[in-house]
Amino acid sequence: MYQYTDFDRQFVLLRAQQFRDQLERWQRGELTDEQLLPLRLQNGWYIQRYAPMARIAVPYGEISSAQLRMLARIARDYDKPTPELLAHAQATQDQLQAAQPGLTLAAAPLQYGYGHFTTRTNVQFNWIPITQAAEVMELLASVCMHGIQTSGNAIRNITCEAYAGIAEDEIVDTRPFAEILRQWSTLHPEFAFLPRKFKIAFNGAHEDRAATGWYDVGLQAVKNAAGEVGFTVKVGGGMGRTPIIGTVVREFLPWHQLLNYLEAVIRAYNLAGRRDNKYKARIKILVKSEGQQFIDAVEAEYQSIVEQDGAPHTITQAELDRVAASFVVPTLQPANRTANVNPQGQLYQRWLQQNVRGHRLAGMKAVTLSFKRVGFAPGDADASTLEALAQLAEQFSAGEARLTHEQNLMLPWVFESDLPALYEAARQLGLAQPNIGLLTDMIACPGGDFCALANARSLPIAAAITERYQDLDELFDIGPIDLHMSGCINSCGHHHSGHIGILGVDKDGKEWYQITLGGSDGAQLSGPAIGGKVVGPSFSAAEVPDVIEALLTTYRAQRHGGEFFIDTLRRVGHDPFKAAANAARHARQALEEALTE
Repeated sequence: MYQYTDFDRQFVLLRAQQFRDQLERWQRGELTDEQLLPLRLQNGWYIQRYAPMARIAVPYGEISSAQLRMLARIARDYDKPTPELLAHAQATQDQLQAAQPGLTLAAAPLQYGYGHFTTRTNVQFNWIPITQAAEVMELLASVCMHGIQTSGNAIRNITCEAYAGIAEDEIVDTRPFAEILRQWSTLHPEFAFLPRKFKIAFNGAHEDRAATGWYDVGLQAVKNAAGEVGFTVKVGGGMGRTPIIGTVVREFLPWHQLLNYLEAVIRAYNLAGRRDNKYKARIKILVKSEGQQFIDAVEAEYQSIVEQDGAPHTITQAELDRVAASFVVPTLQPANRTANVNPQGQLYQRWLQQNVRGHRLAGMKAVTLSFKRVGFAPGDADASTLEALAQLAEQFSAGEARLTHEQNLMLPWVFESDLPALYEAARQLGLAQPNIGLLTDMIACPGGDFCALANARSLPIAAAITERYQDLDELFDIGPIDLHMSGCINSCGHHHSGHIGILGVDKDGKEWYQITLGGSDGAQLSGPAIGGKVVGPSFSAAEVPDVIEALLTTYRAQRHGGEFFIDTLRRVGHDPFKAAANAARHARQALEEALTE
């Protein structure tokens, strides 16, 4: 993984010290809440439903064992609500539940002492007091971590597909390009206050595993006929209340022009993007409204940068080599812990099938540990688990792990001979569920349990579905399905791109849920990125698990041979599924009426 330099370490430490000064001035009354707002947002500190939320960047998903241990320390020592705050929060949740009976909570609500893995390879904490924010930032800086630009109207954390540098189908390792872009964009003075937040994703493999079509800028690595490396550039993707797939504005951009061209794109957006309405301020709205005019503006700006300014941000081969040298393959040694470990049976074989992937190095594998467990929110890891993950990374993966878009954690440098021992260690931690890519490997945002923007809770719905589908035979019979869930239209749970999407909405002060079908993030299984279509009216919380079951029952009745869910849906259309969803609602309503008579 990336080897941090003395400059990197000094930079994040000084940033932490700067924030401590800002926070202390606020505590003394020298800064108002309004003046502190942009300063804390620039460092990843939100004020959420009950307490501050800290968002920590994990660039391109790579995280070391030392960093995992620091996250464990922060979860254990700082992610703590006061008893009064916890009591207030729990009372609020109880009121919500009492207003909507019928859904059994399968997971304990309002847990604390946890880190939460997000779809953009950030880690979030939900209960750290703002008065301890500076101390936490300094601890993070000690292991070269930070929250810089994880919020605010700036260029956010740069993401890559999780298998960058190890994938068998890789065109080019995009991590060095992502790191160059991270260094260039961090505290960029021209782009510190864009019209709205700006997200960039790289994909370096033939299969798009980074959902590049859904980003403000998506960069797909390609090679031209001469074998030269470049990028197909998509601009203007995004979810939220107006889901749009990015437009290809350059089929082939030579790699050395990456920064010059991105500067042109962001300048055009910074100049013409709307600032009068935050709901229409994202670059996707500008691209949709202006079309070719926007592309022409980008090209004109790019030509000006290259011809008049002398292409000042051209990436030289020497610079690429310098950064790429920080991504060398680590020293690899097998753990050799297989003497007394010999897992047998179908469960282990299924784990090998679902959780273990091939590797570009002979004798190596990439192993995904599942963070979709009964009793836990998707992507949640408590302090003891984070500590154990650090140990697993050291023993089995050269001290490195990676956060994935699907809110799991992957070990990228595992010897094939160590798979039995790793499986047994993961099983003891409850992280060996063979469900990667299956229904219970769902994406879900924290929703109304924590987020002030949410219209409805995501976690109880996720818990109810997870509990209902614990039979592995049934899961494997259903096959691959992307189920994504968001608590509001901001789409942090990427519901638009789910084969099955669930969106929390508010109706008369109560929690309801829209179901969408047929979305895709662009991965090979699902085809090109596309947004799902809404199925009928919204459903109550108690109805959602029944509706999901009805959809899956319809699929199993309609499929041909080994056809996957998404293929059956596209072949037969939405109507049979819509009818099944509505029938499930009526059956549930009839049952509830019978029970109340």
